[in-house]
This record gives sequence, structure tokens and C-alpha cells, in this order.
Amino acid sequence: MSDTQTKQDNQQFVKYTFYKADPLWRRLPDAERKAGKEEFASVVNEFSSSMVLRSYSCVGMRGDVDFLLWQGTDSLESVQEVATRLNETALGKYLTTPHSYLAMTRRSQYVKEHKHEGQEGTRLKVTPGQAKYFFVYPFVKTKDWYLLPAEERGRMMSEHFRTGHKYPSVKINTSYSFGLDDQEFMVAFESDSPSDFLELVMEMRSSKVRTYTDYDTPIFTCIYMSIEEALDTLGG
Repeated sequence: MSDTQTKQDNQQFVKYTFYKADPLWRRLPDAERKAGKEEFASVVNEFSSSMVLRSYSCVGMRGDVDFLLWQGTDSLESVQEVATRLNETALGKYLTTPHSYLAMTRRSQYVKEHKHEGQEGTRLKVTPGQAKYFFVYPFVKTKDWYLLPAEERGRMMSEHFRTGHKYPSVKINTSYSFGLDDQEFMVAFESDSPSDFLELVMEMRSSKVRTYTDYDTPIFTCIYMSIEEALDTLGG
């Protein structure tokens, strides 16, 4: 087996799917809403045994999304299978996906010795923690960034990492979307302290590498819940 094939086999697909419920769903009879939520949750729990599939509520955080499903899996086909099965549910018929992002795990070219938590082995798995809050956004660098010498980019990224290490309560999950989706990266942070994350982001705004950011919005603030709890925040 080639080194390239081994590397590919060690990677996983990462999917962030944000759902929004049609207001018409809340006008359905109570029993119908209850049955729809139970059916939807049953599908999510079924797939949770064979992949990473985490649920978060966004109700009250943003107006354009209600909840998030974060997936980590070995194949695009399984991503599609989950989406298909959820679309077939009674609740799924009332859901839209205003934002949807696809990426893959990959080792950072700027990190040589340091290993991110959960990536100590040879397999690049999606490894969620148990933090209550989750902050997610797409990220694209400017074209000028890629024209810089590798050494200069490395120095700036080292500064970036040092800033991040000052906030151990915040765990970063970076995945790569080159050629797979519109963005270049998906960046997700887990933390029990929104204030620590706010301070981290504010401090990173003054780093030199920030000048090479094209865009890093929209930003989603999410609260970790079981799928049953997340669906209950929809109302009904």
C-alpha cells in the first residue's frame, strides 16, 4: 500500500449540518410533533453507534438555524445515508439546511512535534470532548498567504499556536475543505467557558497572521445536548 493511500485511509470526513424548522411544524397537533421528533431522534441514535454524530441546539443563538449535527465518518456515502434517512422522517419534511459544510481531517503542515488531543495515534479521528459549548465557522485565507515563503508562514502560525495554548479550556478542531466545499477550512472550538473563547478570539485578532484572513463567517454558537433535548428546544 502506498504512503498516499495510507494517509487517505487514516483520514475521516467531517460534516456540519445546520437545520432550521419550518414554523408550520409548530402548528401541527402535539401528538404528531412528538412522533416526528421521536422518529428523527431514533435515526440519529441509530447512526451514532457507527460514527461520530453529535447534536447541538442553536435556538436563541442565531435566527437562521435551530440545531446542528456534527458528523465524523469514514465515507461520503455514510454522510449521504444519514441525510437521506433524516429527510425521510416526518420531522425531516419540515426542515431546511441553511448552512452545510464538508471537510476532512488532516495533520497540519505547521505542526511537527505537537500533537493535538485525540490525534496521538495513526488514525485521524474526529474526537469530540464533553464541553457544553461549541463554536463553529468556515475559514478562508487570502491568495497572498499561499505566496509567502513556507518559513514565514510557519513563524506566523507558531505565534498563532502559542496564543491558543494560553487558553487550555478551549479545544480546537480544524478540518480541511480544499476541493470538497467552498471554504478552505472548518474551525470548531469546544469549551465550557464562552468568555475564554471570546478572549482567545480577541487576542488572535491582533496577530500578524490575521491580515491574511479572507473571511471567517458565519460564526455559530451552539449548546451541546442529546438529540432529544435539542429537538425539544424547537418547541412543541
